[in-house]
Amino acid sequence: MPPAVPRPGAVTLTAPEHPGHPEQHLDPRAELSEFLRTRRARLKPADVGLRDYGRRRRVPGLRREELAQVAGVSAAYYTRLEQGNARNVSREVLDAIAGALELSDAERTHLLRLARPRRHRRRPVPRRRQVRPALRELLTAMEGVPAYVWGRRTDVLAWNHTASALFGDWSARAPEQRNWARITFLDPAARRLFADWESKAYDVVGQLRLDAGLHADDPLLAALIGELSLRSEDFRRLWAAHDVKRKTHGGMRIVHPMVGELALRYETFTLPDDDQEQSLSSYHAEPGSPSEEALRLLASWGADASRDFSADAGTDADTDTGTES
Repeated sequence: MPPAVPRPGAVTLTAPEHPGHPEQHLDPRAELSEFLRTRRARLKPADVGLRDYGRRRRVPGLRREELAQVAGVSAAYYTRLEQGNARNVSREVLDAIAGALELSDAERTHLLRLARPRRHRRRPVPRRRQVRPALRELLTAMEGVPAYVWGRRTDVLAWNHTASALFGDWSARAPEQRNWARITFLDPAARRLFADWESKAYDVVGQLRLDAGLHADDPLLAALIGELSLRSEDFRRLWAAHDVKRKTHGGMRIVHPMVGELALRYETFTLPDDDQEQSLSSYHAEPGSPSEEALRLLASWGADASRDFSADAGTDADTDTGTES
């Protein structure tokens, strides 16, 4: 009997690998099944060069046999793959299916990770990642430019005062709450801060999807996704779409309670030779623009500029004003 396909929006967890171990993980087979189904659903026959004879379709998008035809594999083989049975699937077959589904580079990489997951030596996952002292010094040297280091699960690990002035005082949050996914979906202040909140939420979920493809066995990631699914209808909706996305640069508009709206550009750099998967994000405004002047004001005020809209962060905080190890 083929494995059951979870309902849209469901978060499927596996049993622990070792008897008696309480941790749960994301189910890679269910993730693969849902990812392929949602990618197939967004295509029409005309999109892939097939004729649509106008017959009533029970499901949106391509049928499995149509997708298999375009990819050059048997319908039975593709059906097994979409049911989560990717055992011994070749790279060539996955490339053909990725081409038929018109996957982006990020989606193609995600498919490969779901279908051919790497085996990891089981080791304890630290609750917070270490940030090298030199990186903390770099953040301090960048004062005037909002910048922070973040890692797996969208955890914010270290920041400078200008970043606190712009986004809210992370030192006022408990360490486990210094997380972009929790802030975006569970903190009402985030909806006021981001002019296009939907775009920010979409990017955060896309990053979590990438993390899930790489680290389905991460119990803290599974717990985060489970928590957000229970507490946020918006998260459930976006998570069910199975979109994957890594935003390395772009623009956003911030509506700050003290200086009004700022139009900013951001750049994200993956830190090389870092086995802790950390990235550095920085923000800047167009030279000579009102946003540049507003950003300069925020930098002069430091973390004090964020006190008013950090009240939603809660009271369980420590006294760290710049970094968390």
